[in-house]
Amino acid sequence: MLRPQDTATRDRKRLDGLWRFALDPAAEGRTARWFAGPLPRSRDMAVPASFNDVIADPAVRDYFGDLWYQNTVRVPHGWDGRRIVLHFESVTHRATVWVGDVEVASHEGGYTPFAADITEHVRAGEPIRVTVLVNNTLSFQTIPPGVIEDTPAGPRQRYWHDFFNYAGIHRPVWLYQTGPVHLTDVTVRTDLDGATGIVEYTSAASGSARTHVVLRDATGRAVAEADGAEGALTVENVHRWAPGDGYLYDLEVQLADDTGAVVDAYHQSVGVRTVKVAGNRFLINGEPFYFTGFGKHEDLAVIGKGHNDAFMVHDFELLGWIGANSFRTSHYPYSEDVLDYADRHGIVLIDETAAVGLNMGLGGGIFGAQGYTTFSPDTVNDVSRAVHAQAIRELVDRDKNHPSVVLWSIANEPESDTEGAENYFRPLFELTRELDPTRPVGFVNVMLAPYGSCRVSQFADVLMLNRYYGWYTHTGDLAAAEQAWEQELRGWASENKPIIITEYGADTYPGLHSIGNQPWTEEYQVEYLDMNHRVFDRIDAVVGEHVWNFADFATTSGVMRVGGNKKGVFTRDRQPKAAAHALRRRWRKDT
Repeated sequence: MLRPQDTATRDRKRLDGLWRFALDPAAEGRTARWFAGPLPRSRDMAVPASFNDVIADPAVRDYFGDLWYQNTVRVPHGWDGRRIVLHFESVTHRATVWVGDVEVASHEGGYTPFAADITEHVRAGEPIRVTVLVNNTLSFQTIPPGVIEDTPAGPRQRYWHDFFNYAGIHRPVWLYQTGPVHLTDVTVRTDLDGATGIVEYTSAASGSARTHVVLRDATGRAVAEADGAEGALTVENVHRWAPGDGYLYDLEVQLADDTGAVVDAYHQSVGVRTVKVAGNRFLINGEPFYFTGFGKHEDLAVIGKGHNDAFMVHDFELLGWIGANSFRTSHYPYSEDVLDYADRHGIVLIDETAAVGLNMGLGGGIFGAQGYTTFSPDTVNDVSRAVHAQAIRELVDRDKNHPSVVLWSIANEPESDTEGAENYFRPLFELTRELDPTRPVGFVNVMLAPYGSCRVSQFADVLMLNRYYGWYTHTGDLAAAEQAWEQELRGWASENKPIIITEYGADTYPGLHSIGNQPWTEEYQVEYLDMNHRVFDRIDAVVGEHVWNFADFATTSGVMRVGGNKKGVFTRDRQPKAAAHALRRRWRKDT
């Protein structure tokens, strides 16, 4: 699916702003045809944003079920005779869309885009009513999973991921237009032959037309071109995309009719680079790469998971300040604007699906049985895996052309020490490699499946480990934690695969201090990180360290989560704790 853009042949109109919004706790709206007129009992709601924290009502914050958005927009008058598409970058967790009285789209999955051709239902220059039915409930057949439990106080949504279940229209909504004959897909894969760059491209189109491609450098100079829907371009003395050097070429794909007139054009940015795993090394452009950075979250006060450009730029500025070269899109695909920004600035990404919470030994990040069996016909089953597979397809399809993406993570902290886990994940790894043979594939292993017991890591090209020695275990005893951690890590190192520590961290209340070794203090967070770094520096196979977390973030309520998860080295409003300065000293060589 091509993201909307303005080109010589395409136009787009952004539909963000204030929409009408209504909760539907009785799930009556579809039967009552709420889409056929103004939403009853509606109020204003900002788009993009999570709905939960915008309204000053605890019942709204914790609401689960059906909810509705509606807006009336005008199709630009100049779009007569053009193909018109309605495009959503993400709606969490599922959506059904009507234009006027006509249902035009339905989509499952809260973090990837979907679109509908609405040409037959609209007229240029006239207004249209767009209505979206959103549902944020989770079940064992959703990604991420959850369950609705009956309690004496009524039904409650329960889920096992350790971040708040924000929902709504989280990213931009677009109208865009193309001609009847138009491009439907562009794929690029790059390679290096010494100083020569190789750009393999494949395009797909609706309708018959001739394809011409032009590759331009950052100054706009054409450096290669070719005819045909697929082919290979070579670039002499190529400027490589590299960590810290986000150099991008522009590939323009054109469709022309029999007279030579261009009927469609699309621009795809291209970073020429290679990614490879060799033994226990992770190579970018043939050079060993060491990951420094964080697991992050799309999480902000008031707007929740709603995308915000100002905060995005500020977060990347803080990554530069602290010396981070990478991060993981924990625990779901992030906004495409984030990936575009990473491409342009040479930040390396581990790109993750929303498959978090597939482990009944965990709940909200805390160890402890949840009263269910993870993999069974009644819980996470073949239907769940089909939904998971579709999430992988949509992730790869959306992000395949981003040079910043160097590693796919198909799940975070699933149960991985059982036969059920092995059978569940084997085909998902096979699928991911079939979809993209150019990038390594992995998943994030949790402490409940330590070295020697994990049955899923055999499928991974890279070992990604979340470990909390000194926090959830050996709490406050960093000397014992260091010994236990090193012992386990040396076991993983014997696998001769690259190891990235994708999570290690300690909850820290900003401003809390002590002379002694006291958990929750800023001093303890610094000492905890120092202990981990000593272990990493002694293990040659460790090729990366991602602290959990970049910033404090919202979670479900609980006695272990006072005002959310406090493992951030920045507060939720992006003020540094002492640990941020300690990491800056470690990661930046110029300080």
